[in-house]
Amino acid sequence: MAGHSKWANIKHRKNSQDTKKSKIFTKLIKEITVSTRLFGDDVESNPRLRKAVSVAKSNNIPFEKIDRAIKKGSGDLEGVSYYQCTYEGYGPGGVAIIIEVITDNKNRTVSELRNIFTKNNGNLAENGSVSWIFDKKGEIITERRNKSENSLFNLAVEIGADDILIKTELFSLITKPADLMEVSELVQNKGYSIKSSEINMIPKTMQKVKKKEYELLIKLLDHLEKNDDINKVFSNLDWEKLQ
Repeated sequence: MAGHSKWANIKHRKNSQDTKKSKIFTKLIKEITVSTRLFGDDVESNPRLRKAVSVAKSNNIPFEKIDRAIKKGSGDLEGVSYYQCTYEGYGPGGVAIIIEVITDNKNRTVSELRNIFTKNNGNLAENGSVSWIFDKKGEIITERRNKSENSLFNLAVEIGADDILIKTELFSLITKPADLMEVSELVQNKGYSIKSSEINMIPKTMQKVKKKEYELLIKLLDHLEKNDDINKVFSNLDWEKLQ
């Protein structure tokens, strides 16, 4: 029985890993298709597509699949039509949430979102309800490399970043969306290792929550991020401070 139990656990773990891998695969193919449709099929001039292709390669997605997704996005091949949509809501403790989705069926996605929010103490809201709390910005997350705050501030000024957020091991440079590609190249030319470079929704104000609300909120965010149609989830949760 012990051997059977061990095999069952291994099989369950493998099935779970296969499912997770399949979800990542699906999301990346959608992202490649949509970013191509929105901004063109030139990887060099389309930073969003370049990042999607890079992540796909790092997840061992075959080149043929990547190329096919690009051709579907450019219209060279027929395929499912995907739409990029944004939805808004509130989580436990009044935390504002913005969800970016890539879907082939908006009605299905809205129904699934409403179900996730309702079951996890949240509320799917009207568009415009929370978007005013966020700014659409370019965000470059970079390794700090033991640099002092002063030197990092000087870097931000030198390369024309709008703002900088400094943490222990990483720092984020905030730019205008149109400046993201140029500033990213300047950062790389300075010898910094970029962890990510993308357009994000940056909260203007952060929301503190109590411990119980925090636990409920993490559960809600986890369910959202596991949904196949959801590409990105943003919130104004203050991760470092609980009431």
